[in-house]
Amino acid sequence: MTFKELTQQRFSCRKYTDEPVSEADITYIMECVRLAPSACNRQPWRFLLLTSDGAKEKIRQCYDRDWFKTAPMYVLCMKDVNHCWMRPDDSKPHGDVDLGIAVEHLCLAAAERGLGTCWVCNYNVDAVKRLFPVEGYEAVAIIPVGHIAADCPHSEKKRNEMAQIVERL
Repeated sequence: MTFKELTQQRFSCRKYTDEPVSEADITYIMECVRLAPSACNRQPWRFLLLTSDGAKEKIRQCYDRDWFKTAPMYVLCMKDVNHCWMRPDDSKPHGDVDLGIAVEHLCLAAAERGLGTCWVCNYNVDAVKRLFPVEGYEAVAIIPVGHIAADCPHSEKKRNEMAQIVERL
């Protein structure tokens, strides 16, 4: 499939089957994440793969939605708060940008493998800090990953027209 087809296929999946994600799929997805670019190649990230029953139970305490509980695994995406590149002119840290690129690699790689994902950023921050403490890292997103349920809600993509987002100078 072309890249455009892949981006059209990917959507925010909010219902999963209970089939586990295979080790081959996890390895492939995380290899795609590993290859993501970052400013000055700092790679200011860490990814916690939450696959055990205990880890899944803990992350489900951080985002209380029924659909979220259907995922067979989660990826807790974290940025290194001390080693991300900072733009010299204004000291803007680029850790969120770099992590965002890597997370989208994750989502697109999963879609390529026929798996669903959804960016979750509206979670209980204090609960994540308490349940998944990683010194020097800040959680930015939780990505549930799994096989898409046949009855998963999926609306047509609605995007702005090209003229609304692109200006040629």
